[in-house]
Amino acid sequence: MKKAARGHKTGYRARLRAQIVLRAARGRSNARIAVEVGVHVDTVRTWRGRIAELGLPGLADRQRPGRPATFTALQAAQVKALACQLPAEAGAPLSRWSCPELAREAVERGIAPFPSTSTVRRWLGQDALKPWQHRSWIFITDPDFRPKAERVLDLYARIWDGIPLGADEYVISADEKTSIQARCRCHPALAPGQARAMRVNHTYGRGGALAYLAAYDVRQATVFGYCEPTTGIAPFMALVVQVMRQEPCAGAKRVFRVVDNGSSHRGNAAADRLVAAFPNAVLVHTPVLASWLNQVEIFFSIVQREVVAPNDSPDLAQVGDRLRAFEDRYNATAQPFQWKFATSDLDDLLARLDRHTADHPEESSVALAA
Repeated sequence: MKKAARGHKTGYRARLRAQIVLRAARGRSNARIAVEVGVHVDTVRTWRGRIAELGLPGLADRQRPGRPATFTALQAAQVKALACQLPAEAGAPLSRWSCPELAREAVERGIAPFPSTSTVRRWLGQDALKPWQHRSWIFITDPDFRPKAERVLDLYARIWDGIPLGADEYVISADEKTSIQARCRCHPALAPGQARAMRVNHTYGRGGALAYLAAYDVRQATVFGYCEPTTGIAPFMALVVQVMRQEPCAGAKRVFRVVDNGSSHRGNAAADRLVAAFPNAVLVHTPVLASWLNQVEIFFSIVQREVVAPNDSPDLAQVGDRLRAFEDRYNATAQPFQWKFATSDLDDLLARLDRHTADHPEESSVALAA
């Protein structure tokens, strides 16, 4: 009791009641205790009577029934079910549900009489439902998705055709980042300050656009890149020459180049063109619409966050200089990406998609037709 009356971590009400009981145990009057503790004398009388009747358990709050529930569990479940439908399926002219719109729809359907937005939000929070959020995704359309993806994943694990790669064999991930614009802001950007984010003027003048071509050494975490006015076969082959004519690729036994299915390096023609120029090179394509398997895309996302956005450059020359300077800065401290998506994860992904298409065959047929 003394610890509860003096403890700094004890709740205010529990500490107050403990102080009343301790003073009552010393024989002090209700009026004196009320003055010392700073409460009304009726409060002291209440807790003295409670402790005399029930003992220490009497210091806890009594169970209160509270106000009767305004809405039933069935009404809450019906609103949750509505939130799990697309608005178009429910006949609402919306792209996604919000709590105010769900509350309004519940009233119009006669589900519940005027639930508040906070009530709907509380109901949805019970099952972690957030219908206002959305994520984009795409069906697998490549009939050879698994063997193509498995080859790429095996290369990241340094395996080719079931045989581990040697020390003189390298894996290069290559691609292009297009349409990097030079945007000259009409007013200079303002540096961040206390409780203030950096401010960038919305209006700008266009200074053209360029493409950034990059090749990423998966094992050594080294980027080789350069800028071109546009993409195409010639710029891509120029990047190949830049990488293959310097070490370690120049003296390598084999160099595997992982690319997506872009027009500048698509199909068998691109593979033949690469081998004709460099016999030790092997072109490996990711599955169609699966650029996420290409590790250089991770580097491009870093470039987008740290160099490109927000863009405030007077001309393309400054954009190119900044990209090359960042490439040197990145290579100085870069570590290989911790790629954790293995062939076992690929099998799990395909199994989930198979279950989904089995439940929704119409979506599968539409995706294959596309």
